[in-house]
Amino acid sequence: MKRFLFILTLFFFVQKSQGQGLLLDSLALMMQPEYTDLAAACENPNQVIRLSLRKKNLKELPEAIYQLKNLQYLDLGKNKLKQLPDSIIKLTQLQMLIVNKNDLDALPNTIGKLKHLKYLNTNQNKIARIPYSFGELEKLEYLDMWDNELEYFPESLSNLKNLREMDLRNILISQENQDYIQSLLPETRIHFSPACKCAW
Repeated sequence: MKRFLFILTLFFFVQKSQGQGLLLDSLALMMQPEYTDLAAACENPNQVIRLSLRKKNLKELPEAIYQLKNLQYLDLGKNKLKQLPDSIIKLTQLQMLIVNKNDLDALPNTIGKLKHLKYLNTNQNKIARIPYSFGELEKLEYLDMWDNELEYFPESLSNLKNLREMDLRNILISQENQDYIQSLLPETRIHFSPACKCAW
């Protein structure tokens, strides 16, 4: 038993020394200290798990964020972001991403590379298309795209086997297309507004 504990302790030490954080479950993640100042976070970048930059008047993603190699929770809500760069995939440990109430008209084509992403909130933007790579988000459990301008849903969505809930309310979608989306995700609870008499 002592040998097992020694090996376990050594494993945690090696991971920490290499700057590789361990992924936390949802409860443990939400109990981590939340940094709200990027400069302060960058003073001890390997210790930062949660970062909230809400209402910072951001127009682009600060490069300094990429110093936070163990970041698992990022809130960029209520800013003025017009795009998320493809380089966001450098945040390899990210599990929760919130970008609601910005000016986004698209998601990065690389977003599928965020292999640990479980929660994504993009509501109240202007997003028109979901990238095909979205289907690579195999761990995604919750997706909020309420109040966007979506007109395209790729077949790759059918790969999201762990997606439990998806919010597509306040988006004009015909009954035919609602049925199509649901057929791609038969095990997912999808929230739609009443179907419109419209076509994509």
